[in-house]
Amino acid sequence: MGFLAVDIGATNIRVASGDHSGLWSKLSEGTDRVNGPLGVSAQIVRMAHELGMGSVESVGVGSIGPIDIASGSIVDTPNFPFKDIPVTEPLREEFHAPVSLLNDCAAAVLGERHFGAGKGLENLAYVTLSTGLGGGAIVDGHLLIGKDGNAVEVGHITIDPGSPLICGCGSPGHWEAHSSGSNIPNFVRHSLRDGDRGSLLYELAGGDLEILNAEILFSAAKAGDATALRVVEELGKVNAVGFANVVNAYDPELVTIGGSIALNNPELILEPILENIDRHLLNRNPRIMITPLGDDVVLYGALSRALSLI
Repeated sequence: MGFLAVDIGATNIRVASGDHSGLWSKLSEGTDRVNGPLGVSAQIVRMAHELGMGSVESVGVGSIGPIDIASGSIVDTPNFPFKDIPVTEPLREEFHAPVSLLNDCAAAVLGERHFGAGKGLENLAYVTLSTGLGGGAIVDGHLLIGKDGNAVEVGHITIDPGSPLICGCGSPGHWEAHSSGSNIPNFVRHSLRDGDRGSLLYELAGGDLEILNAEILFSAAKAGDATALRVVEELGKVNAVGFANVVNAYDPELVTIGGSIALNNPELILEPILENIDRHLLNRNPRIMITPLGDDVVLYGALSRALSLI
């Protein structure tokens, strides 16, 4: 009998077994968005049984938000067509074991502290640059959770209140409106100039800027396209402001970065941040790096949470 770790994402659910030594085995599949509010928990149970986890010591879950830790549910998320998705109670009933639900980035920073680059540190932060943009922080050894479980929503820090870029939450100028995978296309279109029509960006998009995506931007930049490199540098300056806000707010010794945008384009993401962050800092600059835990950072955090329940 081991511990069950779960990462609930908008696109995929990942389930893993493990213990104090780390993860044992993992499964990943597309998130159930059609079988009602209980479809997600039923999917987790089935995947756990497929891993051979008929019984478990405890369960840790890192999930997209918003969450409500009092009810153990995902609530009002734009990523599902259901208003309230129970998580902890169905899993507790199935496994007769303690279950804890955390925001995925809160789980990630916990994983970083116990299994990753943050071992032994009392102050660290984690930021994900993925479909969305979020963060987690540990301050003086304490994981920041918040009244409902949604602390450190740094994606909704306002970078530019006068920006024409609108966040998925409906607010203008949020960090996520500029730098998340879902909103980078808007940032690119806003950044293009009249003289950029010869850019590889247009070629890769088939001449239709409406199908631009983050992958096209970074592919063109890696190919040396001047326009794409300029846009990536401008994006990096925005990210430098966002990371400076994280450092000024939480004063971490270490900030790690995860999420598909960062993991697939580490140099293009990290270097502009390191080059531009100092001008926005009050607090001493911490070490900033791509997470060594890769795609598994939330799973490691969920495992860490599960281990703490026993």
